[in-house]
Amino acid sequence: MKQIKAISVFLLCSLLFPSCEREIMEWEERPEEQKVTTAELPLELAEKIERYEPLKTYADYVLGAGIGMDLYMNDEVYRNIVNENFDEVTVGYAMKHGAMVNSQGEINFAPVDAFIAMTNEAGIDVYGHTLVWHANQNASYLNSLIAPTVIPGSSGSNALDITGLQDGSFTGWARNNPGDGITVVDGEGLGDNAKAIQLVAGSGAANAWDLQLASPQVPVVSGNDYEVSFYIRSDQPGKGRVSFSGLANNYPWQDWYATGGEYTEAFETTSQWQEVKFTVSDFTGTSFGMSLDLGYLPGVTYYIDVDSFSVVDLDAEAEVVNLIANGDFENGTLDGWGGWGNESTRSVSAAGEGYNSTYAMVLTNPTEAQLWEAQQVYTLNEPLEQGSEYTVSFYVKADVPATIQFQLQNPDYAADYSGGIEVGTNWQQVVRTVTATTADRNKFVFDFGQTAATIHIDDVVLTSGEVAAGSPPVIVEMSDQEKAEVIGAAMEDWITKMVTRYTSEVTAWDVVNEPMREGGSLRDGNVTDPASDDFYWVKYLGKDYAVTAFKLARENAEPSDVLFINDYNLEASMAKLDGLIEYVNYIESQGATVDGIGTQMHVSLNTSRENIVEMFQKLAATGKIIKVSELDVRLGTASPTAAQLADQAAMYQFIFDSYREYIPAAQRYGITIWGVSDHEKEHEFWLPNESPNLWDANYQRKHAYKGVADGLAGRDVSEDFTGDLDY
Repeated sequence: MKQIKAISVFLLCSLLFPSCEREIMEWEERPEEQKVTTAELPLELAEKIERYEPLKTYADYVLGAGIGMDLYMNDEVYRNIVNENFDEVTVGYAMKHGAMVNSQGEINFAPVDAFIAMTNEAGIDVYGHTLVWHANQNASYLNSLIAPTVIPGSSGSNALDITGLQDGSFTGWARNNPGDGITVVDGEGLGDNAKAIQLVAGSGAANAWDLQLASPQVPVVSGNDYEVSFYIRSDQPGKGRVSFSGLANNYPWQDWYATGGEYTEAFETTSQWQEVKFTVSDFTGTSFGMSLDLGYLPGVTYYIDVDSFSVVDLDAEAEVVNLIANGDFENGTLDGWGGWGNESTRSVSAAGEGYNSTYAMVLTNPTEAQLWEAQQVYTLNEPLEQGSEYTVSFYVKADVPATIQFQLQNPDYAADYSGGIEVGTNWQQVVRTVTATTADRNKFVFDFGQTAATIHIDDVVLTSGEVAAGSPPVIVEMSDQEKAEVIGAAMEDWITKMVTRYTSEVTAWDVVNEPMREGGSLRDGNVTDPASDDFYWVKYLGKDYAVTAFKLARENAEPSDVLFINDYNLEASMAKLDGLIEYVNYIESQGATVDGIGTQMHVSLNTSRENIVEMFQKLAATGKIIKVSELDVRLGTASPTAAQLADQAAMYQFIFDSYREYIPAAQRYGITIWGVSDHEKEHEFWLPNESPNLWDANYQRKHAYKGVADGLAGRDVSEDFTGDLDY
């Protein structure tokens, strides 16, 4: 559905209705003194319109209004018009996934609960809009569920020589007990085409040492702590340990996964990658060796990611002097940093969101501008040395692909620039060199105004020495099957909780919204430039996403609740209408039931009346309950002429008359008019500079009010009026 409130994606009708731009009239802005209002209608007509009863008086089916929830709750005039004239309301935005689901997947029911309490008091029903749509989703949350696992790389140099593993030669390594084979294989490690050590336990394996790979000696500094880590998985549940040479305790029991759990001799493995990480320090000499002992269980195949296998000296001397004192943000503050520009914001991340650390700096730029129009600045204790080359390094990621740069700046804003830096959505390390061209460079500046994005930055280093780049992070993508399982669970959670929460108050739902392309094929979610709140369930769940949605809704709804599929432009494209009907047939062939079909009908004066008739005829032939779900009639201007107002009334009446004529009574659910008035508060995001509704900007009845009332009644109601009219 095209929402009344809080959607910035579909402001232009060319985006909303890609197949019917020809129907949209040219904008017409008239001088203020020439604008026509309802008060300027012929007096006899205006007085007739005022004598009509509230609209729902004339209806023998559900008459609904698409409304803004905040307007209904806070504007008494607006609310009274709705309560007096309509049986049912459809909230334009507030009951959608994007409005109700937070970043943790929790549903905030409170605003809708309060709204429904108010409609209950007024005796107005609420229509459920909408359960599964591709727009107005909390796409950030849903995408986070299927985001790649980012395994941080080592922050220090690897003291373990893994070159014999990387080239498959095992130089320096000893396959003491090879079991059924110890080899290096491509494509089985973390990330695309990454190498892994494959270790296969023989059928007779029973002891840890029955499958053993020993490392080269690792040089150490006495008294320092060394962190040993690697990632491992197995084709079936497995078990392993690490034994040593050169330690005081060569068979230590460990809390292998650093979870604060029980210390054991061995760790367990599954088909999922998991990290084994622990610290050793009880060296008896200047080096130590270790063995992977994986022979506990017979017939298990293990994979250890080659590049993740590391030994890092945690107490190594710092190699650089960082001129930015608060570059890792581990004190939980932005001490020393400040910024401005483009209404941007800056903060410290939530705990655990840093790069391989607790905290990161978070910079948010709300709108696209020039790079330098949003800045974050660190003022150095002393100016940099003229002519000296400095190395800058930091880790960075963004919620969308973004461009940033950094500067070395002086008090008068002259600067030495890094040039544009392209930032992706996974952590990456940036290492650049820049020369201070003058002796007064005393500020380090991030420029981030070019892209509307939220950017995380961590471990910022500015030094006159060299920065040793750590190993890059490893990106592990979910399989298509895993994504389908996760997204399917998210859909089930959302539908189940919404329908059960409002099972007594909401008796009809848009279960699936706008599934079709204009040509009549099913959307597949493969779009090049999705909006920030777009999420295509079909992309991950396939053609049966709607089957699942209808089954879930039916399982949780009352048996009498009416479940709809809904789409737009059905009066403009018979191919799209035919495709939707075909998809409904498919859904039902898979065991789900679709009770009704909704046709939105965002139309104009130029919309083909023949097409409208054909649409209703085809919809009636399905035998389904039919609803006109979002009716409005555009005029292409906010200042219509009296003739345009009359034409608008005639189009409204034609649609109501056609609905009554071509949709059998048993199949009529009703008609919902999308919006109440032409007041600018209702049209900030939907059809701005327009006049599509039944009340004008001053909440006075328009000519269209009479057209709708006569269409509902099936006759010219004003012919029944008796008595003299006052002119």
